[in-house]
Amino acid sequence: MRLGVEAAIAGGQLVEGDVTIADGRVLELGARPAGPAGTAVPGYVDLHINGVAGVDFLRADVAGYRRAAEALAATGVVAFQPTLVSSPLEAYAEPLAAAAEVAGARDGARPLVTGVHLEGPFLSPSWAGAHDPAHLRAPDPQLAERLISAGPVRMITLAPELDGGLDLVERLAGAGLVVSCGHSDADAAGAHAAFSRGARAITHLHNAHRRWRPRDPGLGGVALVRPGVTVQAIVDNVHLAPETAYGAFLAARPRLCLVTDAIEAATLGPGAYELGGRPVQVIDGAVRLADGTLAGSVLTMDQAVRNLVASGASLPAAVHAASAAPAALLGRDDLGDLRPGAPAHLTVLDEDLRPVRTLVGGAEAFAAG
Repeated sequence: MRLGVEAAIAGGQLVEGDVTIADGRVLELGARPAGPAGTAVPGYVDLHINGVAGVDFLRADVAGYRRAAEALAATGVVAFQPTLVSSPLEAYAEPLAAAAEVAGARDGARPLVTGVHLEGPFLSPSWAGAHDPAHLRAPDPQLAERLISAGPVRMITLAPELDGGLDLVERLAGAGLVVSCGHSDADAAGAHAAFSRGARAITHLHNAHRRWRPRDPGLGGVALVRPGVTVQAIVDNVHLAPETAYGAFLAARPRLCLVTDAIEAATLGPGAYELGGRPVQVIDGAVRLADGTLAGSVLTMDQAVRNLVASGASLPAAVHAASAAPAALLGRDDLGDLRPGAPAHLTVLDEDLRPVRTLVGGAEAFAAG
């Protein structure tokens, strides 16, 4: 099968010509003659998403996951990692069980569920953000093990400066989980210690962590300059100004990873919604608690790519941040790149960088119109 595209982005480079697919895998790049329109790119991977299209992953069943996956396919996403915010301990069982039922399974042509991201409950009360402080917990290896054993947990966000935090970082990383630092008051020394003990990323740069200062760069300052640390960023022009997002890109380059932190309101309109059982309002493209605290976003990955390009990044670099960077953080070599022999998880962009077609394993998950 030919895609009918003019070019593809592969390995961070623009390759002119069409793309051919056979048996669910990429067969050839740069095929001649080129197609009439469109650019094929590696499908987007969202590592931090609370919900979409009216689906909240804390309450979602298998049918809800299917609705969410269909909505995400229209935004160019081929794989996603549902996020569960800090909650009452008894509230984790059902969403983790639902995620276990769908994670890693091929469900028609829908985007893949790569595992679960637990954002909390081991977070700093000083930087709780939209998390209910009543549900935060001190680092506890036994509780962490209980949560991990209840479902397909792949990533955990925690505050490493809390008592026992560094030991928990090392324990979780040693067990093969991705540890990301966030909702944290760690100073630079604490951040370096966490990354040395096995943490590999920062959760939503410049949001819900100790603020960067000239003589106190904190977690964000260390993440931006430390090799090997993935810098996750919500590039929605709300959490980060365009200049801030571009500055993060210039510092991190291939380590920048776009995430949405989207809630159930994403792809819907303004109004009243929930995040982790807390009421929120969507007004003027921002999601906030009653006190004005930002509470996730309504961002989609395709818009994040367009925003990063508009801030100054090249299209190949922005696509890398939405596909290869998250795939690398997860250790998924089946995602994030177009290359002969790889699974055909891809999206086709029009000249306005909007998805017009998304394929998962070579099967059509979305087609515009």
